[in-house]
Amino acid sequence: MPSSGSSLPSRRAESTVRRTSYLSPDIDRHLLHDDGEIVVVEIAKPPVAAVGPVGWVVVGVVLLLLMGVAGAGWWIVMLIGLGLCGFGLYRIHDLHMDRFVVTNLRVFRVHGTFERHVATVPLARILDITVHQPFLGTLFNFGHLVFESAAQDQGLREIKFVDDPFTIEHTIEQVIQRSGVRPVAARQPIAEDDGT
Repeated sequence: MPSSGSSLPSRRAESTVRRTSYLSPDIDRHLLHDDGEIVVVEIAKPPVAAVGPVGWVVVGVVLLLLMGVAGAGWWIVMLIGLGLCGFGLYRIHDLHMDRFVVTNLRVFRVHGTFERHVATVPLARILDITVHQPFLGTLFNFGHLVFESAAQDQGLREIKFVDDPFTIEHTIEQVIQRSGVRPVAARQPIAEDDGT
């Protein structure tokens, strides 16, 4: 029976320990609940970002189907096919784990499958947001966001493959304005022309 000075964790402490999930990005664990942080928008990668990884899987499957005609080297073709399929599936899962989150206090990115990386920029430090939409982005409505921050070295600079990037940029600007970080321009009544 442990004494009262034991270093064993209590049942209450055990219930607050959260295990890392390798199947979902688990955004909720990164929120500052005590400060009232809520998610405004959570952005996953669009399907067009998975074109390359799906291509690796397709090539791997084709190689696996060609094993029968490979002759004595069938096992080499099988290993290469399995390797390409595995690599493609890993990249698809890695894209699934990559999330960009806008909250009422900050923007952050969570990514990584076996190693989790979190990069955060408070709303007060965001000076400018640039949207880059390449030609394919205009066709499939995706783009890249580039953040200019007050910090010299920032952990969150560029977010690639964002669905509907102009709407997301507009949402971030609205959240920044509502947070009171930037001054809001007072609306002046427009003087009507009396014709004189």
